[in-house]
Amino acid sequence: KNRKTGSVSGSAIEKAFNKSESEHLDYEIARMFYSAGLPFNLARNPYFQFAFTYAANHNIAGYLPPGYNLLRNTLLQKEKANIDRLCASIRNSWNEKGMSIVSDWSDSQKRPLINFMAVSDGDAMFRKSVDCLGQTKDMHFIYNLLKEVINGVGYTMVVQVITDNASNCKGAGQLIEQEFPCLVQTLYLALKNIYAAKNVGSNQAAYEACSWISDIIGDVMMLRNFIMNHSMRLAMFNEFVSLKLLSVAETRFVSMVVMLKRIVKEKVLDDLWWDSIDYILSTAPIYDMIRFCDTDKYSLHLVYDMWDMMIENVKKAIYYHEVKMVHEESPFFQVVHEILVDRWNKNNTPLHCLAHALNPKFPPHKDREINQERAKCIRKYFPNLEERNKVSMEYAEFVGKNGDFRDFDLIENRYAMDSKAWWVLHGACAPMLQTIDLRFLAQLSFSSCLERNWSTYSFVHSMKRNKMTPKRAEDLVYIHSNLRL
Repeated sequence: KNRKTGSVSGSAIEKAFNKSESEHLDYEIARMFYSAGLPFNLARNPYFQFAFTYAANHNIAGYLPPGYNLLRNTLLQKEKANIDRLCASIRNSWNEKGMSIVSDWSDSQKRPLINFMAVSDGDAMFRKSVDCLGQTKDMHFIYNLLKEVINGVGYTMVVQVITDNASNCKGAGQLIEQEFPCLVQTLYLALKNIYAAKNVGSNQAAYEACSWISDIIGDVMMLRNFIMNHSMRLAMFNEFVSLKLLSVAETRFVSMVVMLKRIVKEKVLDDLWWDSIDYILSTAPIYDMIRFCDTDKYSLHLVYDMWDMMIENVKKAIYYHEVKMVHEESPFFQVVHEILVDRWNKNNTPLHCLAHALNPKFPPHKDREINQERAKCIRKYFPNLEERNKVSMEYAEFVGKNGDFRDFDLIENRYAMDSKAWWVLHGACAPMLQTIDLRFLAQLSFSSCLERNWSTYSFVHSMKRNKMTPKRAEDLVYIHSNLRL
């Protein structure tokens, strides 16, 4: 009897800690990685670990892994439906927070695709991808696509539409009575006008003031290539410099600013050349604003004030380098100022002004542009005269710190709390104003989420999977992007 009990006990321990079987399974998993060329990073995927943990903890006799067709058809559609169900809570939050429709097309591989995402409060949800092969992408075609997406999510939930700055997108924006281009793209184009000024008749003054920048950047790129194309020089550079030299994209002018910052001064002994680089870097506040806005943080209510501060900081940097007094004129700053103001005039919207006006940190506004654009937005959001008058009275009490807004703690919290948190906590004093303010404070001012989505699309539709149908690729991108939410 004792021998039998001991045998059973030993069998249980051996079964629980079956080292040989575990090692054999490890070899089988490793062989799968090696034979299929799978990246080792897959082993860190939590779903990879969940799958084997579930199989180990459940005795599923006769189980066979899903096959080729089951993975690409039935299970794919079931998982897409599951992701859609899990994202229901995010969609429900749009009733209160509102959302932004973001669209872009043509990735680095020039695929004829237009992607659409819905973004609210930092959550970017992939909606759909449209294959435009053989289509004429004029403003009417884009308008119909945008209209379909807007109707799909509900027109009342859409606060803004962020698109490309192309003329057909602007025409589509006019057709849907909303034109809200991407702020970061606007700043990119402003840097392009400064760093790569074209010698054309209408741009002669800017070219004469900024053409020398292209020459300096050409020298920097030659120096970079001189280092990167020779292994010994690159090894010496990496030994003394912690930051890596970037591979500058032709269309990403902000990367030129980063490159100028990373070139080490000791490698070149021409002081005049380095003075020119310092002169170029006086426009770095533009790059700083791009870095701030090009994140998942909501920043629509900060754009108006930040743009003015950016121009002032650029002026200070240029005047400091030129050793000029404030009352003196600087031809270079005059050109940069005209470029920035022109870009702002082309791409600003009433939403920037209304969101700025509702920021509790700022004092009552005497700016005529802010008041006019705020009134335009109020008329659009509240077509009923009675409701509009009520909102106007609430706004008057808000900016004048009258009525319930006179409370001491409430006034102190204006400057100590985040703007959104302030409206959540104290907005009950002005319920109608709070409704639109919470929507604006949850919106972004950029389209970088789509840039990241292109990376996801390239990951799914790679050279090894280039015969995948657009619909199946769209389903995979939908699952891959929204599963992280």
